[in-house]
Amino acid sequence: MEALLGVLLLLVPALYAVGWAWLRAGLAADLSASPSPGPTSPAGHWPKAEGVLGQDFRASSTVIPFSSGENAPQALLREIEENAPASPADVLPLFSVLIAARDEASALPQLLVALRTQTLAPVFFEVLIADDHSTDNTAALVRAAAQTTPFSLRLIPLPPGRTGKKAALATAEAEARAPWVVCTDADCIPGPGWLQAYAVTLVTSPLTTSPLTTSPPHHSPLTISPAHHFISGPVRLTPGGAWFDGLLGLEFAGLVGVGAGCITRGWPTMCNGANLAYRRATFHEVGGYADNAGLASGDDEFLLHKIHQRYPAGVRFLMQAEAVVDTPAPATLRALLRQRVRWASKFPHYRPAAPRLLALLVVGANVSLALGLLAGINWPSLGPWVAAGWVLKLGADAWLLWSVLGLLRRRRWLAWLLPLQLLYAPYALAVGLAGQRRQGYRWKGRQVR
Repeated sequence: MEALLGVLLLLVPALYAVGWAWLRAGLAADLSASPSPGPTSPAGHWPKAEGVLGQDFRASSTVIPFSSGENAPQALLREIEENAPASPADVLPLFSVLIAARDEASALPQLLVALRTQTLAPVFFEVLIADDHSTDNTAALVRAAAQTTPFSLRLIPLPPGRTGKKAALATAEAEARAPWVVCTDADCIPGPGWLQAYAVTLVTSPLTTSPLTTSPPHHSPLTISPAHHFISGPVRLTPGGAWFDGLLGLEFAGLVGVGAGCITRGWPTMCNGANLAYRRATFHEVGGYADNAGLASGDDEFLLHKIHQRYPAGVRFLMQAEAVVDTPAPATLRALLRQRVRWASKFPHYRPAAPRLLALLVVGANVSLALGLLAGINWPSLGPWVAAGWVLKLGADAWLLWSVLGLLRRRRWLAWLLPLQLLYAPYALAVGLAGQRRQGYRWKGRQVR
């Protein structure tokens, strides 16, 4: 009888370990992949995009050599940047960076500094900040900054009656000029190579007949890969000053890793609106936020699921350290619970099976470990079975997290693995139950249902 009970206690952690090994293998394959030269270019060279202001960018017989540290798309972007016009207004951008802001006057200066220091030339991107009826000086700050930024910066006020992050993003998207949107949050700080990482991923070759002139504007002289429709990027927590910063950082890294692994395996479950990109034409093709506009959360994952359903091979994870975006950790336990409740509130509205199966596996593994400890107290002979379950679960977590924490450059957080496991079951249960409450929660000074 005890042997049967031991096998049952070990079953779910074993399934969990197999699942995590499967995800880890997907991450390893994605990490080993690297951009390759264009299909018509010899290895190590890229057709030179020649031309100056007022001339065509066209492929020529001249080639740009690139070193072992520079791949073909990087060489192409470097060459076009050297010949690009000085003003972003002279050419339509490659990316429209969308940011929803409500009372973010204290956070926006840091984000704007980070955008100023992007290694991607300002001609390739524009920034649209949608003001969600802020009560501070957010709008004035953005208008003043727009006078000095090297990139095109526009303030998009929300009309009366429209509120919330989805309304803000949709309003800004309607004003965008680029074929691709990149999203982050007003309190985030992307690294200098953030937009460059997206560009290198998407760019395939120069257009053959796209003139670069000042009047009227024309599309950016680049061809974007038709294979991609949605790209999820890595997000890293920065300390919020609480005693549980390490625990939160590790938990968040786990979410990033599982989300990335599921995407690489073709079973997307989660992503983060602080770092993602999508093709605007695809956004409209799947209906944008129309079918979930009434839900305050989910501007990221609902869109991920819908685009994957339409284009299963068109979703990928940007597994590059240069693409990491930093987001602040909640500074208090109350702020943490509010954030997690907001995330949990969208779970009942998921349509694909993958997020539900993942949640079932995670909950089952954590419950098995907790029950194993209780069973081991009453039946000491179950000790080896219980220990084996804990080793499988923690070993699988450590193996997956090692690669993710390497990407985020925070492997020291792995020291919090055991404390996180001990606290995770009651924490996840409390957040899950609170997220299903009908009275909703408060967010950004508003009551959300």
